[in-house]
Amino acid sequence: MSNLSVSRSNVLYQASLMSALLSGVYEGDTTMAQLREHGDFGLGTFNKLDGELIAFDGNIFQLRGDGTARRATSDQKTPFATMTFFNPTNEYKIDCSHTREEIHQVIDKVIASQNSFCALRIDGEFSRVDTRTVPEQHRPYKPMLEAVKQQPTFHIENNRGVLIGFLTPEYMQGINVAGYHEHFINEARSSGGHVLDYQVERGTLKFGTVEKLMIDFPWDTDFLNANLSPENLQEAIRAVES
Repeated sequence: MSNLSVSRSNVLYQASLMSALLSGVYEGDTTMAQLREHGDFGLGTFNKLDGELIAFDGNIFQLRGDGTARRATSDQKTPFATMTFFNPTNEYKIDCSHTREEIHQVIDKVIASQNSFCALRIDGEFSRVDTRTVPEQHRPYKPMLEAVKQQPTFHIENNRGVLIGFLTPEYMQGINVAGYHEHFINEARSSGGHVLDYQVERGTLKFGTVEKLMIDFPWDTDFLNANLSPENLQEAIRAVES
């Protein structure tokens, strides 16, 4: 494990709330160009819940419901996304097989508190990545718990790629997704999705905590009428994210 220097303060920018997405608020006004103003690294989704968003090195990709990936255009919009300028403070060399849980244990042992946000990235060779991607939705929108019932799952084997994610504190459940939330794209930038599980054989893990949170709230009719505090919030988020 090695330490990396940090040149600027980390700010986590967020468009909307996870609880809004859960309630079927699938359209936002934030464009990909606007997201890039707030970071070079992040994840989220696209309007109409049309696939998963993964951003790194200033590039944003759309991971679609058929398992394919493509570069996002600047005018595409998101109903929910989280972005930051990635400034990792720790680096860990992966020289033997690690499960998802073992990678998380590496991070958990280093970060000072589970009350902090943490951004993470793995560049490496993965023997297995299990992903899912929700297909595009149409009005009248179903709650996300119903929408994900249609989601296909994919099993990517023996591929190099990039996995990025965030660790979010438990007290932020509903505002974001508490715990680890990760997306993956392969080296060819042709496939990927929301990560359910993975095993990485070798590569590099970089991570660092985030000090500030900034949220842009939408003010459209869908958001203003949404139930942002459902009784089953915890169970619903766990169901749609795992």
